Amino acid sequence: MEKELTIESLVIEVAALKAALSEANLKLSLLMEQISSHCRKLYGVSSEKTVYDNKNEQLTYLTNEPPELFIVHNVEQEPEIKTKDTHGVRPRKSSEMCTRIPAGMPVEIIECVLPDETFDNNGRLLHRIGREFVRRELKFTPAIATIIEIWRNSYTSRESERDDDKVSIIKAPLPPQVIKGSMCTPETIAHIIVQKCVMGAPLHRQAQDWKRKGIPIAKQTMANWLIRCSNDYFEPIYDELHIELLKNMLLHSDGTSFQVLKEPGKSPQSESCMWQFRTSGDAVHQIVLFDYKPDKRQIRPMEFLKGFSGYLTTDGSPSYNNLPDEIILTGCFSHARSHFSDALRCLKKDEQPGSLALIGKEFCDHVFDIERDIKDKSYDERYRIRNEKAAPHLSRFYDWLKSVEPYVVPKSKLGKAVGYCLNQWQYLTRYLLDGRIECSNNRAERSFKTFVVNRKNFLFADSVAGGRATAVLHSLTETAKEAKLDPYRYLTHVLQTAAGIDLRKNPTLVKMLLPENAPASCKVPD
Repeated sequence: MEKELTIESLVIEVAALKAALSEANLKLSLLMEQISSHCRKLYGVSSEKTVYDNKNEQLTYLTNEPPELFIVHNVEQEPEIKTKDTHGVRPRKSSEMCTRIPAGMPVEIIECVLPDETFDNNGRLLHRIGREFVRRELKFTPAIATIIEIWRNSYTSRESERDDDKVSIIKAPLPPQVIKGSMCTPETIAHIIVQKCVMGAPLHRQAQDWKRKGIPIAKQTMANWLIRCSNDYFEPIYDELHIELLKNMLLHSDGTSFQVLKEPGKSPQSESCMWQFRTSGDAVHQIVLFDYKPDKRQIRPMEFLKGFSGYLTTDGSPSYNNLPDEIILTGCFSHARSHFSDALRCLKKDEQPGSLALIGKEFCDHVFDIERDIKDKSYDERYRIRNEKAAPHLSRFYDWLKSVEPYVVPKSKLGKAVGYCLNQWQYLTRYLLDGRIECSNNRAERSFKTFVVNRKNFLFADSVAGGRATAVLHSLTETAKEAKLDPYRYLTHVLQTAAGIDLRKNPTLVKMLLPENAPASCKVPD
């Protein structure tokens, strides 16, 4: 029996179809947004700058109109006037390499001379009347491997030789070895570490390079060298840097995934975590420390920061929740801005002007504009200007976020941007409490970049010991770079000084080997 059609049933069916269509359109919009976002990550630029940056004298958030009436006026830029070099020759810049070569480098002079007994066209003998400088060139000689043979001399006295029963032989002392019974030297270990942790060359590539030079050093041999040196010489320095780090009042932290194949109780495909903790801009001596842990649980930052009291700037990860009361979390406006930038990139060009994503990005941009103007001022002056200019601006930003929240889809890029700001608001505004606090976690992000790039090359660590050594070695190389040291020369200095010494029983020597106490020979030339 067919269902009887009535006006009421048709109205209900139409309403149901409209609701289904609306839901389907919403899902389609979210899927298209995801596709656009993934394509941007794969093929687009990572910069958050847009064509709308710094083009509006009066920002759109100064109005009290409802969100759908926000309009951004796109001011056309005047065409650039191009000038042509009348001589057709590029003028020489004062920053040419020949003027920037540091002093102290060895110089090889090539004299351009004529053979003896040279005559001119008239048959007259020539003699030198002077010389002139013509140009400078840079010559690079690749690394040269040298075999060092240790020969030991023995000594005795003439009197002992005459007395056959009491011959006493004294041997000259041997230089200490970095690893007893191994052929590695401080220079070799430092070179391998720098190639891996600074230049991003994983050990298997280094092994291939050594083989091409006729030196067969296996990848596993180099890995064992690094783990052994990390445990014997670099971990005591790392532990001392950890103590010094916790004495600071302002710190930054971040974390990223890291794979360790042979981790107890976990499959090789599972992910661990590499944490990073570093000093802020107010520190006298900058310290960057990495900490390898098997997971991202909240207990991990609590363990590392035990004894710390002050401000901790993070990216809003839930891993930092439930920290002790003496640790005050502050937020990151860079992450807030990146969410709005992602939402803006997903829009078509003709949809971007006047969009909520652009307005939200403008709010975040103005925070950084204020910070850029006061970066060279004292901390007290920063505190005063922030509360005069940034505090009212943030109040308007919060009101705008609350006004647009009902109009955005929570799972969309824009919805996530608005939700992030509202959920993190108490942390985002805490940089107003002290002029030393930075409004973003960019300092930690920059320090993490080298490790993240290196991770793309070596992919994983084979063992827990390898993961720990990776954290320690990256800590020392990054801290050395922050101290304006050449990592190779600094690591060589540490290994030469500490070779054969148990640093855990010699805390005075450990303090001497900190990057801040490195000799001038380790400094990067200005």
